[in-house]
Amino acid sequence: MYCKMLNWANLLVFLQFINYISAEWNTRDYVRREHSLTKPYQGSGMSVPYWDFLGSTIVTSNYVRLTPDLQSKSGAIWNTVPCYTRNWELQVQFKVHGHGKDLFGDGFAIWYVRDRMQPGEVFGSKDFFHGLAIVLDTYSNHNGAHNHQHPYISAMISNGSLHYDHDRDGTHTQVAGCEAKFRNYNHDTHLSIIYKDDTLVVSTDLDGKNAWKECFKVENVLLPTGYYFGASATTGDLSDIHDIISMRMYELDLLESQNKDEDRSQIVPSAASFEAPRERTEDSKPAMSGVKTFLWMMCVAIVIIVLVVLGIMWYQKRQETSRKRLY
Repeated sequence: MYCKMLNWANLLVFLQFINYISAEWNTRDYVRREHSLTKPYQGSGMSVPYWDFLGSTIVTSNYVRLTPDLQSKSGAIWNTVPCYTRNWELQVQFKVHGHGKDLFGDGFAIWYVRDRMQPGEVFGSKDFFHGLAIVLDTYSNHNGAHNHQHPYISAMISNGSLHYDHDRDGTHTQVAGCEAKFRNYNHDTHLSIIYKDDTLVVSTDLDGKNAWKECFKVENVLLPTGYYFGASATTGDLSDIHDIISMRMYELDLLESQNKDEDRSQIVPSAASFEAPRERTEDSKPAMSGVKTFLWMMCVAIVIIVLVVLGIMWYQKRQETSRKRLY
């Protein structure tokens, strides 16, 4: 009797294990190791399999640091293997932190683009890119009038002809975005980027609850196969630490409606909901604070007093000269 109960218990544990594996498989499909970055990072020597590094990037046992908390730094990591998977999910575990409480920046970006290892002005990577950029902008000193707060997550899809306007936080070329307070947490934060059936879905887990919260969803997005994953970050006059803990790429199954034999390598990156860049307008000048107004008025008063004194002195000297001529 005891043996039967033990066998049934073992069978139950086995079935639960199978169900767990099936559930994990159904929710994440399977990891593509050649497109993933996980601990331990080092391979032979200082190299990391399937990944290259640029700029200020350093590799430790716990994280890949794109930038330190110093001004004017830029770093990047790039996958060495092009992705030929049509449906995929990229989960990024990251941490952005620094000493700044009110002023910090600039931010980082996750890339799926044609050209890798190309440094530039868009959060450490090149402008006029081909592909997808998910921008996590932390720059707290707004570069213009916006209807959102920072930090901010946005998506930009470019065919190589679009310019990321850093002075306007890229709002003129983004396809979607959402506010996301992902900075200075004691726990790691997560980002999910899903591209499936020509639909882009970006979600976050910022509270450490192992639950995704949708940031935005964009349909009718065309991205070709054969592009590269990467991440880059930059600091300017303001700074922050930008750490990548892991990047896991999951291959998702094709839907029945998708043609598995379709050649997607020559598709031009685009999004049906993309709005053409709006005409750039200059920001209105901010009103001066009370202290600045007082100092400005005091300077004007001093200048006026100096001019009056000089005028009186000049007039008195002229009068004195006139009297000397009379005598």
